[in-house]
Amino acid sequence: MIRLTVPSIEADDLEAVRHVVASGQLVQGPHVGRFESAIADVVGSKHAVVVTNCTAALQMALLAVGVGPGDTVVIGAYSWPTTANVVELCGAVPVFVDVDPESFNMRVDALEETLQRLHASPHAGRRVKAIIPIHVFGQIADMRGILAVAERFGIPVIEDAACALGASAEQRQAGSWGVMGCFSFHPRKAVTTGEGGAIVTNDETHARYLRALRNHGQDPVADQPDPFMFPGFNNRMTEFQAALGVSQMAKLGRIIAARRALAQRYDELLPSWLSRQGVPADDPRHVFQSYVVLLPTEVAPRRAAMISELRTAGIETQIGTWHMPLITYYRSRYGYQRGAFPVCDDIASRALTLPLYEGMTADDQRAVVEAVSAQVAHVAGR
Repeated sequence: MIRLTVPSIEADDLEAVRHVVASGQLVQGPHVGRFESAIADVVGSKHAVVVTNCTAALQMALLAVGVGPGDTVVIGAYSWPTTANVVELCGAVPVFVDVDPESFNMRVDALEETLQRLHASPHAGRRVKAIIPIHVFGQIADMRGILAVAERFGIPVIEDAACALGASAEQRQAGSWGVMGCFSFHPRKAVTTGEGGAIVTNDETHARYLRALRNHGQDPVADQPDPFMFPGFNNRMTEFQAALGVSQMAKLGRIIAARRALAQRYDELLPSWLSRQGVPADDPRHVFQSYVVLLPTEVAPRRAAMISELRTAGIETQIGTWHMPLITYYRSRYGYQRGAFPVCDDIASRALTLPLYEGMTADDQRAVVEAVSAQVAHVAGR
């Protein structure tokens, strides 16, 4: 089986975990701090706070900027449901905007139109508390454009950089553009801790709040007998996860370079009629958490069958990600229908994720391309 992904876990990673497990100090040890420092160094941020997963990171970031019941958060329409779910979990309402047909990221003009519509009502405008652009599949959104719009309306930006550790644009790292950036260390990401997440920020107040919030509300710098400032979560990362994270971070540059090389080979092998996520020619710092192609329109209705048939043939593929307004919960709750987000409608119906991981061989990639091309040709008569 050519799997969709295989984490780059090696002997030194296993030894790092073994050493911590054998020590008996499984939580709140030195490796958490080392992992946070490694993340902050890559991003160029003053603070990194590691937590249980990126869902927790995003929810905590929203709470840090004061999102609560009755508020509104504006997000791109194309992402794993987490991005919208955390808004709901704060008691707020996600408002979706359509995406760019090339990058699959939040469209700046759609963001501006949405904010203008919301601010047409003074009450609704006051309730918009955050914007979450998503760096889809590891490519940074148009952050300069998004920040310009956000600043005009006075709204903080939190980056959903779950897929984008190590990605950059204009020599600035993913996660360093907004007031906070959130990362994932799920096994499908370049580096993994199994599950795990991180929030980066340059704001000392946010960092202190986040450290307390992940640990039952306990002030990390308090010296009084009772340090509990407010009810908090237990979102602490374990010490053996952090040790794995430290070991993995040492490989980040190598793994990203391998992913970029594999993506370039896919570009060369794939037929021209099978389009893929666009990468800006002037600043191609995509980290390729996934390599996603768009099936021809006439083939899209058979995508689920293709995925099943490819698996039977020994090749694991998957859809791109989710059209969030059209998943069951958001469609039922808010009445979204096809046509409200036409670009997302098109991308979400045609996107297919191909296997991509550091250990893939050229022969593996050729087998993937031949199998996918044969499936498409059979349906489309190419």
